[in-house]
Amino acid sequence: MASLRFPFLFSQPQKPPCSSTPNASSRSLSTAAALAAGSSVVAAGGAIIAITQSPKNPFFENAMNFLISNFSPNKNHSSPLWGSVSLVDNSAPVTESRTGMSFPSILKESQRLLGIGLRKKAIFGLKNIDVYAFGVYADDGDVKKCLAQKHVGPSDSELKQKEELRDHLMENDIRITVRLQIVYGRLSIGSVRSAFEESVGSRLLKFGGYDNKELLHRFTSQFKDDIKIPRGSIIELSRDHGYILHTTIDGKEVGSIQSKLLCRSILDLYIGDESFDQKAKEDVESNLASLLHK
Repeated sequence: MASLRFPFLFSQPQKPPCSSTPNASSRSLSTAAALAAGSSVVAAGGAIIAITQSPKNPFFENAMNFLISNFSPNKNHSSPLWGSVSLVDNSAPVTESRTGMSFPSILKESQRLLGIGLRKKAIFGLKNIDVYAFGVYADDGDVKKCLAQKHVGPSDSELKQKEELRDHLMENDIRITVRLQIVYGRLSIGSVRSAFEESVGSRLLKFGGYDNKELLHRFTSQFKDDIKIPRGSIIELSRDHGYILHTTIDGKEVGSIQSKLLCRSILDLYIGDESFDQKAKEDVESNLASLLHK
């Protein structure tokens, strides 16, 4: 462990006059100086011991956290990326900076992370809580196969401005996963079910033109009361080929529904015009453009 060094300034005793035998006064001054130096060293040592023996000491905690995070032999020094998602690094996980939730860059071997965001919810109209962080993934091969021919010619900067790129992603038979990672530790499965009844229900009406209660119920009934979702739990909403929506919670599939309308309604929550996080939607648009030109 690196030592904590304390600077000391010792006053130097005056040089005694030339004499073959030091007098008593000189010996007394030398002894006093030595005792003072010894006392200072002991005091410093005591300070170090006091710090190291007090685990709640903030100075010690900060120092130890720094040493552990930067010099641990088992640490992978490829730090996760923070903030906006970029396709420059194809392997490092990406962290949602407001919550600390980490998302793998590649999911299911071929689905690439295009954007991350945060779902907030107002309580009694007064306070917003962080409900879950989410990441949007799309299959690399499907994107290039389905979208490349639709967007030949324009530059990246032009592509970023076109909402049709995002619309094609939602409309075409492309494998996509929205990965939700629970942040709010007191969230119940009933709250998730109720939230989806409201948000997905409004999208079904928007895209279907009528109130499709039967389809909505088939989706929301997958979130059964006996399911626990503590902080860190993962819910994945995955569209497979044939517009089949698979719902998994912590790796266990709880249901699947074949419906293009339901798939579009779910995706609209996260990358639509009125998505939960506008920055995430913009990242998806930008990274889609980059992916098509890789």
